[in-house]
Amino acid sequence: QVQLLESGGGLVQAGGSLRLSCAASGRTFSSYTMGWFRQAPGKEREFVAGINRSGSTIDYADSVKGRFTISGDNAKNTLILQMNSLKPQDTAVYYCAARSGNLVYQDYPRYDYWGQGTQVTVSS
Repeated sequence: QVQLLESGGGLVQAGGSLRLSCAASGRTFSSYTMGWFRQAPGKEREFVAGINRSGSTIDYADSVKGRFTISGDNAKNTLILQMNSLKPQDTAVYYCAARSGNLVYQDYPRYDYWGQGTQVTVSS
């Protein structure tokens, strides 16, 4: 089992950047396929980015391609989401998630473990 804790959210102006971190404890996060999801008020939770446990597959939602980068720091057992060129529509609570297996899915029910979320607000 793994416990996940996100940090790095905050308020930023449009065009700015934020770096989200997800610290894993209990088991090394390299044992899991990891994902970032987000949920805006009144909307369903949606996939943002994912990386499989071997690091051979990275996937992004079309809405963030070219602006967001997912990566892992094995030494720190931490998942990173670098977010650049932020837009007001990126405003949401961002969640880190983990699943067993080596496939990245965009469907949030396929993920077994979740962090508590961190708020990202982008002002126009």
